[in-house]
Amino acid sequence: MPFTGPLEDRIAIRELIDTYADAVTQRDPELWGSTWAEDAHWTMPDYPEFPAQTGRENIVKLWTEAMAQYPGIIFEAYCGSIEVDGDTAKVRAYTSEVYDQDGVTKRDRGEYDDECVKIDGRWYFQRRAFRNIHRQG
Repeated sequence: MPFTGPLEDRIAIRELIDTYADAVTQRDPELWGSTWAEDAHWTMPDYPEFPAQTGRENIVKLWTEAMAQYPGIIFEAYCGSIEVDGDTAKVRAYTSEVYDQDGVTKRDRGEYDDECVKIDGRWYFQRRAFRNIHRQG
């Protein structure tokens, strides 16, 4: 079953993903960083120019630098699966991005495989692994 566990937790995780997407579109590093656990890990193997990062501070620093390459980005995400088990969850989310780069409008679709953790009643990304599914431009 792709959606398991308490509804309240699944809604909170959905809101975590929505906050992440809003922060990307708003280009807000403080809000974006607030979605990550302090000791989180982020990897995007399809983008070797952005090496894997561990720790919220390192993750936000890399993201802030990377966002300079994606002007005018619109970022959306939706869940394919949320499986809550106590204070942890496995999540699969699909993304859709539109941005201009070198005079060309690009559209990327991707998939995040996530591990989330509930700390003091709030959900965070503990691990995010992104892969690109489709690129158009």
